[in-house]
Amino acid sequence: MTLIGLAGILVGLGVLIAFAYRGWSVLLLAPLAALIAALFAREPLLAHWTETFMRSAGAFLARFFPLFLLGALFGKLMEDSGSVTAIARFMMQRLGKERAMLAVVLAGALVTYGGVSLFVAFFVLAPMAQELFRGANIPRRLMPAAIVLGTSTFTMSALPGTPSIQNAIPMPFFGTTPFAAPGLGILASLIMLAFGLWWLGRETMAAKRSGEDLGDGAPMPADRLAMDETLRERAVVAREFDPAEIVHGKETDRSPPIALAALPLVVVIAVNLAMSLFVLGALDMRYLAEPRFDVSLADVGGVWAVITALACAIVTVLAINHRRLQTLRATIDAGANAAVLPAVSVASLVGFGAVVAAMPAFAVVRDAVLGIGGGPLVSLAVATNVLAALTGSASGGLTIALDALGATYMARAAEIGLDPGLLHRVAVIGSGTLDSLPHNGAVVTLLSVCGSTHHESYRDIVMVGIVGAMLALAAVIALGSIVGSF
Repeated sequence: MTLIGLAGILVGLGVLIAFAYRGWSVLLLAPLAALIAALFAREPLLAHWTETFMRSAGAFLARFFPLFLLGALFGKLMEDSGSVTAIARFMMQRLGKERAMLAVVLAGALVTYGGVSLFVAFFVLAPMAQELFRGANIPRRLMPAAIVLGTSTFTMSALPGTPSIQNAIPMPFFGTTPFAAPGLGILASLIMLAFGLWWLGRETMAAKRSGEDLGDGAPMPADRLAMDETLRERAVVAREFDPAEIVHGKETDRSPPIALAALPLVVVIAVNLAMSLFVLGALDMRYLAEPRFDVSLADVGGVWAVITALACAIVTVLAINHRRLQTLRATIDAGANAAVLPAVSVASLVGFGAVVAAMPAFAVVRDAVLGIGGGPLVSLAVATNVLAALTGSASGGLTIALDALGATYMARAAEIGLDPGLLHRVAVIGSGTLDSLPHNGAVVTLLSVCGSTHHESYRDIVMVGIVGAMLALAAVIALGSIVGSF
């Protein structure tokens, strides 16, 4: 029965991956794959669908949907107010074509660390990067990798306090804050950034020496991309913004001054820090122990900090740019709508993972993962890497891993005196490595936005998005194992 159960898990996973890559909706594929796994195991199908699958998916939405909602709304407001454009233009003008690569990377890092959704950054950065690269005589094929380095590596998984959904997911499991293991997070960020810039600089010099053609592709307009339903279905499980909503609303033609454009980003970081380290701990939270709530501050504090930071930043954007937001109602509607499909799609992946974890045969998988040599940090890194790769979603893979094994890792950490903050940082960085395989929706979307192909640009994405992150993950595990969290 164990072998049949394992076969069912593999068949279900294969169906999910194969059809999701072809653009089928995860909303249907995830429960279908879960039912296949349950069927092979001779488990009750309807009970696992309505009780196991839906309860787990619902729990994910109850816990994290506010982050999806406020993050998508903030990103759309920043886009339509012209703030993202102003920030990117300022960075590229200030650094100039002499440091074109660095300008693109830092522009992407600044806006995403400040809470702007990934796909919003893609559409703003791509045309500016193409113009800057052309002036600097840099091949267009390197543009996707430069954008990946700035938007999808250290600001997503390593930099302390980042408001990304991936950085928020471990907080309820480990009782941590967005600033978990800050020293190790900064170290990992520096490794990712340094390695990525080294690789891109190396490729730039090699291309110039060989006289490589700059390429003649052009970024894809947002309206064309929004009509591609296959691409959209892939994208919504990869990041927290539905790209179809990019075309709704209207971006102003009067961007704010750079100081005002950047102020909401500063608000996100400052309020997040204040709430995480000072404010929440100083408040009387005894009411959380009442039966109507029955949670601890450790369970909800990290998520509350990010929610408050994003809400304050949204108010700031509106206060500064209310005259620039020409279609305020349409912009707000688009931002809210952009959160729904990604949140429900990732929740469906989480529901699939819950059903798989409930199968008797999963005990074999669990024991194999926990038995990996090197201690809990290594096995946690492997688990999040593999699940993020298989699902094509850092957030989905991370949640599935922690739902199934989070309590076990916490128990092991308590036995050996391991700081939960170190578990948090390893889990998040691990989820942001192999999620960038070729089928990842964010990778496919970025290549389309940049008018590039896997053949032209994917090798460089691998180097800056996967190899650099793996090096940083190895450094964090090695150093954390020796000196602990800091």
